[in-house]
Amino acid sequence: MIEGLTAEYLFADRGYDSDVIVKQAEKQGMKAVIPPRKNRKFQRKYDKHLYKLRHLVENAFLHLKRWRGIATRYAKNSTSFLAAIHIRCLVLWCKIS
Repeated sequence: MIEGLTAEYLFADRGYDSDVIVKQAEKQGMKAVIPPRKNRKFQRKYDKHLYKLRHLVENAFLHLKRWRGIATRYAKNSTSFLAAIHIRCLVLWCKIS
């Protein structure tokens, strides 16, 4: 699933907490930021601060998908689609700041 992926960190939720995924990430030079499942015998440590930032990224995608033109991909080419994403991000940023 993550073979060939290059990154500094691997962010995922508890559903992806398995020894196989964590070992594969470490083998590829990534640090796994995955909270351990509650039923694990040995609770693995993870960076809680970085994991909270993952939530911000997920919320950004949620807000993008709320705009009908992006969610249903009305744009016929990639340039128009990227322009729509830029416009929506500007609208979101103006509301936040």
